[in-house]
Formats: sequence, C-alpha cells, structure tokens
Amino acid sequence: MSRRTRRRSGPAGRPVTALALALLLAAGLTAGCATDPPVPRPAWAGGMEPEGRPVTLTVGVFGSFGLKEAGLYDTYMRLHPDVAVRQTSVERNENYYPQLITHLVTGSGLADVQAVEIGNIAEVVGTQGHRLVDLGAVPGVDRRAFLPWKWAQGTGRDGRTVGLGTDIGPQAVCYRKDLFARAGLPTGREAVGRLWAGDWRRFLAVGRRFAGRTPDRVAFTDSASGVMAAVISSGPLRFYDGRGALVVGTNPAVREAWDLAAAFAREGLTARLQQFTPGWDQGFANGTFATVACPAWMLGYIQDKAGPAGEGRWDVAAAPRPGNWGGSFLVVPRTGRHRAEAARLAAWLTAPAQQARVFALRGSFPSTSAAHAVPAVASARHPYFGDAPVGAIFTAAARGVPTAPVGPKEGLVAQHLSDVGMLQVDQAGRDPDEAWAAALRSIDNALDR
Repeated sequence: MSRRTRRRSGPAGRPVTALALALLLAAGLTAGCATDPPVPRPAWAGGMEPEGRPVTLTVGVFGSFGLKEAGLYDTYMRLHPDVAVRQTSVERNENYYPQLITHLVTGSGLADVQAVEIGNIAEVVGTQGHRLVDLGAVPGVDRRAFLPWKWAQGTGRDGRTVGLGTDIGPQAVCYRKDLFARAGLPTGREAVGRLWAGDWRRFLAVGRRFAGRTPDRVAFTDSASGVMAAVISSGPLRFYDGRGALVVGTNPAVREAWDLAAAFAREGLTARLQQFTPGWDQGFANGTFATVACPAWMLGYIQDKAGPAGEGRWDVAAAPRPGNWGGSFLVVPRTGRHRAEAARLAAWLTAPAQQARVFALRGSFPSTSAAHAVPAVASARHPYFGDAPVGAIFTAAARGVPTAPVGPKEGLVAQHLSDVGMLQVDQAGRDPDEAWAAALRSIDNALDR
C-alpha cells in the first residue's frame, strides 16, 4: 500500500484557519462559476437525460480523498441543479488501482471520473492514456495555473494531458518544541530550520546533538524509512530516468539517501517504527520521537494521532531541501456515457478555488500555483502547530520541488525499498549492504526483471 493511500484513509484535521474557511466558502461559489469550463453539452438540453432525469456523475476514489469531505460535490450540485454527483470509494489504493486498470482495459465498470495516485500516474498515462479523455483540451482548463512539473506528470509523450492534478505534498519537518528545549536546541521554527538548512546530512548532525543531550529514551526521528523517502524526494532523479528506465540501483542519489538513513538507524536515532502502523500512531500520542518528515497533508494526521496533548508542542520548520511526497490526479475514461459533463466536473474540482478550499478544510496542498496566491492559502496559519505559517512554509517548499521523472512502478519500488530493505536495517539491525541487495532483488522480482 502506498503511503499516500494510508494517509487518505486517516481522519482529517481541523480547518487550517476559521478565516480561511469563511473566505473560501464564498470564493468556492464565485470562483467556481468563473472556472467552470464550457464543455460542449450532449445532444439533450439543460444537462438532462432524454427521459428528463438529471445527469448522475460518479467519481471513483480511494480512501478518504477529501473532495466529498470538503463539500465540493454539494457545491457543484448547487451550481448545477441538473447534475447529481455520487462518489464510490475503495479503502486502499492497493485494491483500488488493480481494479481501475482492469476496468480501463475491459472498458466497463468505470466511474465517470477516476482518481489516480501519484505512484501510478506514469503507468496510467503511458499505458492507458488512449482510453482517457484529453483534459488539457477542455475549454477553461489553463495549464499555466498548474505547477509545471505537476502538469507534466499527467501528460503523455503525445502531448495529451489525461490527468489533472488535485494536490501535491511539499515537505517540511514537524518537530516537538518541548523535546528540542529539553535537549538544549533552539525551538523557534526559523532557528530550527537553520540548523539543517541546505543539507540532509546536517539533519543527521542535529540528531546526534539531540541524542547526546536527551536523558530519556526519546528518539530524534520516527523511522529510517521516513528519512530515506524524504531525502529521495528532494532530488532531481529518483527511481526512473527521463526515458522511463529504472535506475534505482544505479542512481547515486538513491544510494546516498539509503546510506544516510542507515546511519540514523545504526546510531539509534530513530524510534524504529514502521510508518502508518498502530505503533507509529501511538508514537505521536506518547511523544516517542521528536521529528518527522512532514508533507502538508500530514498536519491533520499528526493532529489526530497526537491529540489535544500535542497542541502547541508540535511545530513546523522548513526541510533541509524542498521535496514532494504525495499527490493525486483525476482522469475521465473515454467509455463514459457523460464524458463532456465528467470532464467539466474534473476541471472544476481541480480549479484553483476548489483546491484552496480543500487545503483549508483538509490540508491537501494545491497543485495549482494560482491557488498559492489566494490569501486563504498564502496567509494560512495552523493553531495546533503553534500558529505556524503553514501557507508560507509549504508554498516556499512547493516552489523549490525539483522536477523529477516519475516512473510506471514508482509506488511499488518505494514500497520494496522501504519495507524489504530499510525497515530491516532499522528494526532488525540487518547490515545495510545486505539489505540494499535484498531490496534490489525484491524490486527485480516484483517487476519480473
């Protein structure tokens, strides 16, 4: 299961700010009308089926995706009384995605709009793009509103954009101020960010300082796998090169991230937890670790798992280098009966005003750069995290994310590298070189190489 899926199945946090919600409840209605693309209507008038019934559009998602929870479907139906929107959800992407591929190949059983996780988008675009509507050609969709690298991920070699980005996962580091104070480290978010600015190796150095000054058994960070994923996500090349060739075993940046994460494990700087498990959740509640690599969507997760006792203790600082962890897309199958209406809905759901609203209510950071300028995003603060200026922090991170190629089996490679490889180093004390070789063999076997 991808980390993204685990996140989506977790409960949401509180709105970022009450002001943000108030602004967006108004903006969602006015901007929603302005961004509604004039997709050609079907032969029947007024959006009604020939029998006079409203058009019903289905949206297939995985986990708690956020669109329904943020009230977007209800708003859309108020704006379009002749359209009904119904969502279906499969809890885990590991179950959802194989079904999606099967339905695309057979041309049946599909929703009018389907969600695709970032770890699967390259495969969908590369192998199923001809079965999807070109959403880049929908009137009213402005590619300039999206971050260039996000737009590129949903675009095939033929130039057709079949996936519109819903959100991204720019990274920061969330940390416990009280535990930093106990270790004699700075607690202000700007000072903390300067401790490791520019280099993840400085993050390791801070971890060593923390361990040397902390009398109890609190770990510096949650897991070696989390460190590894954060470092890899901040590089311009990860598991695949620009031609789509797998380079996980030959890319020096991946091996560098591996070695750095292994150092955290071998020096006892982690809580030896596996992310998105009950033990990890309890670690937030019990104050077992002081830091965690923290994409925007994790704020609500931390708030839920750490509970009221963690309010004001957790804060957010800039990561050593900008990176991206997570993000999804919407696609429209060509076999749908209501392709025009579905494309119109997908375009509206991913428009800047709607993305800003989801951020305010769910913490999912917009993939449209146009939304980053909306005051409810740019000026957003999070009261649970000491009133941290999360809008400014994650906007800055989003601007610095490197444009790294995303391969067809990105999620699978990451899972094996973590669960078969680094988890064994962290929890079982396995030799890092042996675990590295085992992870690469596991990846080869999974890909039938």
